[in-house]
Amino acid sequence: MAPLRRLCLCLPLLLLPPPAAPAPAPAPGPRTDWAACRSLSRELSRLVATLEEPHRFLEETHLSEDDPKNWPPRIRCSDACDPPTLDTNNTLCLRRILQGLQHYRDLLGSDIFTARRLPWLESALDQLLGLVQQEHGRPPRHPVAPSEAWEHPLLQRLALQRLQSFAAVISRVFTHSAR
Repeated sequence: MAPLRRLCLCLPLLLLPPPAAPAPAPAPGPRTDWAACRSLSRELSRLVATLEEPHRFLEETHLSEDDPKNWPPRIRCSDACDPPTLDTNNTLCLRRILQGLQHYRDLLGSDIFTARRLPWLESALDQLLGLVQQEHGRPPRHPVAPSEAWEHPLLQRLALQRLQSFAAVISRVFTHSAR
């Protein structure tokens, strides 16, 4: 009688449909190539550092930011670019870096740099933008407000000083994450 009872208990299990196949795991999207970003950000820092000021009288000029509307997003503490946070979630940091890279690329293509094109700097920014955009898409573009010709040397200097600082920060971020 016991074997019959076991068969009766197992029979409903045999009549059940087979378990559904597990859902396939979503394919991972493109990932940031940290080592390539590290290399390109170092190259960007090197390129900006080697630029010479064409207007010698501006070398000793310290410009202040009275009108921040045309100047880039800054990397802040809230952007989570610190090493412990980068190890767990780098999305906010990469988005801010992407915004800054796009801003500087737009500046280099604006009327501010019409008389002083810097194609090697534009190329380095384009390459870095391409790597970071793979995962995070293209940020919205904000056109640079037109400026007067007499302002261009001052605005160029300010833009390149800020780009140098920005490049140093992102180089540190990418260096940490590429380990």
